[in-house]
Amino acid sequence: MPDLPDEPTPDARPDIALGTIAREWGRIGCTGFGGPPTHIAMLRRLAVEREAWLDEAEFEDAIAATNLLPGPASTQLMIYTAWRLRGLPGALVGGACFILPGLGVIIGLAALFLASNPPTWVKGAALGAGAAVAPVAVNAALGLMPASWRRAGAARARQMRWVVYAVVGGVAAATVGAFLVLVLLGCGLMEVALSGGARPPRALNGFVMAPLVVVAAGGLGALTWVALKVGALSFGGGFVIIPLMQADAVHHYHWMTNAQFLNAVALGQITPGPVVQTVAVVGYAAAGVGGALLAALVAFSPSFVFIVVGARHFGALRTNRVAQSFLGGAGPAAIGAIAGASIPLALGVAHVWQVVILAGSLAVIVGLRRSVVLTLVGAGMIGALGAVLGLPVGG
Repeated sequence: MPDLPDEPTPDARPDIALGTIAREWGRIGCTGFGGPPTHIAMLRRLAVEREAWLDEAEFEDAIAATNLLPGPASTQLMIYTAWRLRGLPGALVGGACFILPGLGVIIGLAALFLASNPPTWVKGAALGAGAAVAPVAVNAALGLMPASWRRAGAARARQMRWVVYAVVGGVAAATVGAFLVLVLLGCGLMEVALSGGARPPRALNGFVMAPLVVVAAGGLGALTWVALKVGALSFGGGFVIIPLMQADAVHHYHWMTNAQFLNAVALGQITPGPVVQTVAVVGYAAAGVGGALLAALVAFSPSFVFIVVGARHFGALRTNRVAQSFLGGAGPAAIGAIAGASIPLALGVAHVWQVVILAGSLAVIVGLRRSVVLTLVGAGMIGALGAVLGLPVGG
């Protein structure tokens, strides 16, 4: 198949000031509670419906392309849209203004919840919110399954492989989280081989090699490597990063306890902006504020690289059989991993009263389909009140 033409470099849009991008992307970063679905909906209202900077087809194509990339898809969509408007300056301004508000909030909360001797109510709030995290993972996996299953098509062989990839991803997340990246890559490559994917067009070669270049340059220590895996190698984003971080932060490097890690995940869910900011809490536990900033910088830098280097090749990426086949394997494996992550998260619950909160949160989030953010906040409030009234918070 002949190479497809690259997408053109974005036109300069002097009618759209960088200050406008800073204001609007910052607004989403400050008010975007609810994770990627909320971010995408807010950006669609801004860029497509209100300002008509992109038409609906362009926006949907951008979503499809960023979903093919490793790392936080909604963050990459934010960066890409700003890049379309003002090129590199727009990408840098838009991405930073989307990321920084939530990052500041989560570092402040990390300082409170990871203090050496926090007040009793803070301990209770942390344990309460942490107990509700496993149901959030289950809910995230269930929400991603329908679209991924439809992408597998009607062929029975592909459907069977979808199930196998999902099971493999789930088992890996529950048992060997530190090696989950290799499992996701393996499932993607297996699907490429089994589906007979063609050689990628030349225009795409430099783009798909970008993650390897980033990895090769990333030998800056354990924290840097953990953050790099989160930002550059985690297909599926969101909760896929949880088993990766938990294995390193809790079991390998012992930066945090299981309870503290559960709280880190909860903080990533209840603060605005990208969920991947959870890595900043891990960084804070490892090395204070400096560690939090380093972890965030390393985790988000690949997203900027992928867009600035690769956005003009998105037309080729969306239609390339290799990329689509790879996602056909890595995608269901990532969904399985998200579901599988709920097992070690649930095992991190230490008290009977937390089990009650876990069960109640599962019923509210998965059964009744209520807000994840409100459920986590409610669980934290119940934990705080219970701790004040004498529920155990030690151990």
